Amino acid sequence: MSVHNSIHLACHGIQDTSHPLHSGFAMCDARLELSELIKIQNAHADLAFLSACQTSTGDKLLAEEAVHLAGGMLAAGYRGVVSTMWMINDQHAVEVAKYFYNNLLSYRPESGEGEGLMSARAAYALHHVSERMRERLGNSEDALHAWVPYVHFGI
Repeated sequence: MSVHNSIHLACHGIQDTSHPLHSGFAMCDARLELSELIKIQNAHADLAFLSACQTSTGDKLLAEEAVHLAGGMLAAGYRGVVSTMWMINDQHAVEVAKYFYNNLLSYRPESGEGEGLMSARAAYALHHVSERMRERLGNSEDALHAWVPYVHFGI
């Protein structure tokens, strides 16, 4: 994370509301906690895609505070974060990521403005995902659970 400007975490997210800095991501050998993430120094941190459940849920009692995994990634220096508000389906998560990156990586700015910054187009790419998923799945309640949980924070 200290050398790459973008990351994609497809794992389990753990929200610890009593100790928010202990919230983190379940890696193969340990939990990568917010307290460690915010210490990582990367002047070029740009985009974090958190394909894990409840990465922007936070604490229900502190609804106006952004103490969640997505907020932690912003504190770690990422300009844009794609995260989820509640549980996500693994199969749909793959589709969301495919549509997201296909749109994001196909964009070529004519002016050169924002070139190299994926975060500058992340919200547009996520909007594209919602359009594609709605076209494919419709507007049933089950279909809404495929794309509605995804949100964007940052620029």
